[in-house]
Amino acid sequence: MTFSEENYLKAIYHLTAVTDTEVSTNAIAETMETKASSVTDMLRKLAEKNLVNYKKYQGVSLTDTGRLSAKMIVRKHRLWEVFLVDKLNFAWDEVHDIAEQLEHIKSEQLINKLDDFLGNPTEDPHGDPIPNAKGQIVTIEKQLLSELAEKQIGICVGVKDSSADFLKYLDKQEIALGSKIEIVFKESFDLSTKIKVNGKELTISNKIANNLYVKVVQ
Repeated sequence: MTFSEENYLKAIYHLTAVTDTEVSTNAIAETMETKASSVTDMLRKLAEKNLVNYKKYQGVSLTDTGRLSAKMIVRKHRLWEVFLVDKLNFAWDEVHDIAEQLEHIKSEQLINKLDDFLGNPTEDPHGDPIPNAKGQIVTIEKQLLSELAEKQIGICVGVKDSSADFLKYLDKQEIALGSKIEIVFKESFDLSTKIKVNGKELTISNKIANNLYVKVVQ
């Protein structure tokens, strides 16, 4: 596959994970920041390679082959992110663009050795699951911080928004994976939430609470 074909497969994989249905051409075009006509041309190429199921005006879905291929691209991306953070001391908001380049390396042997070298991690620095060499994913029970009620406590296990701006905001507030977050008070007017994290209280917007995944512990 070309880099472009791999990028399209990965985009469709992520969009399917959100909607769990066929993905529209317009949704792919928006994700890839390109024209719908360009998307249509690419989908025809991917369909010819048996990577997607595509019918005009009916959306697109991944074939079994396409889904496994997409998972392998995601696997490489997330393993490289772990390597960059754990071994090269990059910050978690710095690694996405670099991993975007490294994910296109073709050597399966290299990626498997990288996986072993890192201790076979199941999650990347943002809490997203890493597929193993067979495409299997270990999932954990999690929910958005915004779904917790007052007095509930959750451990931060991931982020929905992995943009550099959001991750830098979390760094500023000293919120990271593993942080214990208690819901102190929820404002009914604008749904802003007062939380206690690392022994200090702060107020976060509903948008922030909607982008933090936690595992409820109390």
